[in-house]
Amino acid sequence: MGGLVSIIVPVYRARLYIAQTIEMVRQQTYENWELVLVDDRSGDGSVEVIEKALAGYSHHSMEDIPEDIERIEEYQWDDKRRVLLICKKENEGAAKARNTGLSVASGRYIAFLDADDIWFADKLARELAFMEEQQAGFVFCAYEFGDEWGRPTGKIVHVPPRLTYQRALSRTVIFTTTVLLDRKKISDKLIRMPAVPSEDTATWWQILREGHVAYGLDEVLAIYRRPAKSLSSNKCKAMKRIWNLYRTQEGLSVAASAFYFIFWAYRATVRRL
Repeated sequence: MGGLVSIIVPVYRARLYIAQTIEMVRQQTYENWELVLVDDRSGDGSVEVIEKALAGYSHHSMEDIPEDIERIEEYQWDDKRRVLLICKKENEGAAKARNTGLSVASGRYIAFLDADDIWFADKLARELAFMEEQQAGFVFCAYEFGDEWGRPTGKIVHVPPRLTYQRALSRTVIFTTTVLLDRKKISDKLIRMPAVPSEDTATWWQILREGHVAYGLDEVLAIYRRPAKSLSSNKCKAMKRIWNLYRTQEGLSVAASAFYFIFWAYRATVRRL
């Protein structure tokens, strides 16, 4: 399967990781991509790190840009690969940063990557082949937890072969950094992330709610970097976010929300042990 892949990376205080992220994308065996870096007013030197990493490549400032964007720099890597550095005027969060990236992305395919996560070199190639095999518009893959340095811990999250809306409500197994979407099959309206807590989960649900199916490739192609610190407060926040998604975003009754929440909590606990 050919076609341009737009890789959207929200950048916020990512100066420790962003140069590695750029190099990691450059090492992808599938070469027909554009990297869309959206700086969400980091203020920590992330932009300067990006500019240093891309120094030496031809680039120019794009014109006719949206009002919420301060500037867009286009760096041409080669005939097939380019990098867009988008600097937003205001900090608006990861969801809106990804949506900004989506609004300027040229690719048929959309891949999301967080600046501190890691892709294996064949991630795009394997998922594109899998997408063609399944004739799918939405695929995701297995991943492994890593420590704060990105070193694999041995804890792998396996994924089911397919997820419908009803099945997805009881499990948040789709990791943002593993997702690949085909814009010819899934509209940008559905891909745009709502500005709510757990915006990524809300997005997958709104896509699946429209009748699409997500296909899982049970191969580890990404690492989720997780710092070695207590996650108790994060777990409590995650529980509140998921409950609120059930009640407000999905409009489920208390009984239905409780039903899905019980299964979600069990699977989330097992996944992180």
